[in-house]
Amino acid sequence: MSPLLNNILFENVSFSNEDFTKHYHDTYTIGLTYKGVLRSYNANQSYDSYEYSIRINNPGEVHAGKSQEWSHVNFYPTTEMMSNLYEQIFGESKIPYFQRHIVENKILFLKLHHFFDSYFKHEDEILVETNLIDALSNLILTSVIYTKNHENIFEDKRIIKNTYEFINDSIDTNFTLDSLATNVNLSKYHFLRLFKKEFGLTPHAFIVNERLNRANRLIQNGLTISEASIEVGFNDQSHFSRNFKKYFGYTPSYLQKNSNIIL
Repeated sequence: MSPLLNNILFENVSFSNEDFTKHYHDTYTIGLTYKGVLRSYNANQSYDSYEYSIRINNPGEVHAGKSQEWSHVNFYPTTEMMSNLYEQIFGESKIPYFQRHIVENKILFLKLHHFFDSYFKHEDEILVETNLIDALSNLILTSVIYTKNHENIFEDKRIIKNTYEFINDSIDTNFTLDSLATNVNLSKYHFLRLFKKEFGLTPHAFIVNERLNRANRLIQNGLTISEASIEVGFNDQSHFSRNFKKYFGYTPSYLQKNSNIIL
């Protein structure tokens, strides 16, 4: 497998009628819809992803969705992968952000399809990488709206940045609203109001999402479900599994059985 794709999550789902609650990823989400429809909610707007459309979520972008007889593929490239490719194209290290959540572009769709097809068929590494770079470079050249410096994608959101660091420094902590508000020198009322306004999630949903994102990576890297859930602060494994499925649409045991490929 190409080193470029180490620890990159892929999903290949032939049929889904799942609902997905509000969540975000610390990676991009790039996916294709082959059949059915996903009604997705992104930046407080509703979008329909029909067959042959491309879906893009930027890192940290809160989204939700309702699927109906939905056949699709996704993968989750890291900010490092995308900024590295952006630097190769333009000569400067920036994180690209994409303009549209749903993209209708037949050429780009085919390029991404060829990449997914070669990946799932375990084609030669050089072919997979060629298809990957061909597709992502086309995406960057046609769809980027703006860039950010590579230092931190949350740099322009002080409350989120400080809270993000505070939570991730001790992810297994039983956080209180007092401790979160005190960390950014705000009253609980102002912290809740400003956090929700800036991020689109409550602090609790943010913490759960961070724990689940980290648990997802730990399971991919070989930890048992029990070890991963305890590591990120879930003491009740059934509660962990319910939340995991609610956020990602599949159970942690399903992820564990299928390594980093969801079939």
